[in-house]
Amino acid sequence: MAVPEIIPIAHEPDYRTDTIGRYADGQFLASVTYALPDGYTVGDDWAEHKRLYAVLHRFDHEGRHIDSDIWYAGTQAEQQRHPAGDDSVVARAEARMATLLDGLPEREYGDIAIRPFRLTVDGVLFGLVVEHHDRESEDGEDGEGEGEDDWAELHPDQLGFYAPWDGQYDT
Repeated sequence: MAVPEIIPIAHEPDYRTDTIGRYADGQFLASVTYALPDGYTVGDDWAEHKRLYAVLHRFDHEGRHIDSDIWYAGTQAEQQRHPAGDDSVVARAEARMATLLDGLPEREYGDIAIRPFRLTVDGVLFGLVVEHHDRESEDGEDGEGEGEDDWAELHPDQLGFYAPWDGQYDT
């Protein structure tokens, strides 16, 4: 089934999509997420390259991307060195996200429906990107290159959306 123009995302309290919803000017999708720069090959120094971001994407009422606030909080290595306290990387990211969310007038958490979008910040892909996932055919053969785009991936959160396009996702 082809990817729809507007992709629903279900609100799940206390889980990966707990900070999505609507506000006076449209819809929002927020998260605190780790990411590696595109093209990075994992090595012994991976924790120095794995970055934590506080992210707020804003959309109009029809699901078109308006803008994004993407704030770098620090690396996994920094978090490992200082895992607790108000100055830890995670605490800084969560505080920044709370401030961003507090700035949304008439904010209500709930389901959203947005259009695919993409942007790159610090060499990291952010967005809801339409993709093609190869599938195995009925005879067990690899279906590489066959078919149409059938998936939308939220980057860098690694949430995948697919038919029946009901807002549920895979991680």
